[in-house]
Amino acid sequence: MSLGTYFKRAFKYIAYDHKPKVIKAEIIQSDMKHCLTDKVVVITGGGKGLGKAIAKKLASEGAKVIITGRNEKELSQTTKEIGENSEYMVFDIKDFAKGKDIIDKIYEKYGKIDCLINNAGISLHEKSFFDVTEESFKNQMETNLYGSYFFTQHFLRKYLAIDQKGANIIFISSERGDYCDNIPYGLTKVAINSLVKGLSTEFYRKGVRVNGVAPGVTATEMTSIDKNGDLYSGKENCERYFVPEEVAETVLFLISDFSNCISGEIIHTNAGNHILTRFK
Repeated sequence: MSLGTYFKRAFKYIAYDHKPKVIKAEIIQSDMKHCLTDKVVVITGGGKGLGKAIAKKLASEGAKVIITGRNEKELSQTTKEIGENSEYMVFDIKDFAKGKDIIDKIYEKYGKIDCLINNAGISLHEKSFFDVTEESFKNQMETNLYGSYFFTQHFLRKYLAIDQKGANIIFISSERGDYCDNIPYGLTKVAINSLVKGLSTEFYRKGVRVNGVAPGVTATEMTSIDKNGDLYSGKENCERYFVPEEVAETVLFLISDFSNCISGEIIHTNAGNHILTRFK
């Protein structure tokens, strides 16, 4: 051993107070059935489309699901379909101030939120850069990015204030988040992907896993594709559109104990359609 190496080891020994840091892994063997029993899950934009499919799937696995959205009729119908494991709260994700009240009310009732799923989002489908207006830009930014950002901020403040042990945050992104873009919808998803990684880096050591799910074109009300109709698409890698129930399975995986070692990732649910390759 060189003299320099010896001094380095001696310094580390003294600096760490003679006690090297020891970390042990807690291996959880998960049961696939009802893997979310006693979990409290909040889903924004849960009254229809992808949010509704996610809510149904998570409730079927034992979670208590609270869905939010602007349309009370849709929210009420969805909770009726799900049954006793669900409830709704009318909330526009753009109402930043009310977001704190929503989080506080859920904590008052349940004492915790195990998972926050930021699903609420809109796309105004502008055809070109010149079709974007100030109003359409602002509306998509506030719904897709600002709303999710500050709702998550309210949640994490509460989580840390009560010293909660363990939680998950999921952001519903898009394959558009992997591309350069000049349309507001795509720009919000690029930002969401960065936010996932930034939050994971800061809060993983505090027990919070943060991940994103990035669907491709999915058969929902937003895309006007009938999930029960012809799903063929020659533009897609697997030659068809996916349905929201398939995306919901990925969300379930990411908030279950099966994925405890995954954080800061954007999981694509588009059969790799975002990957550029010379074979296409």
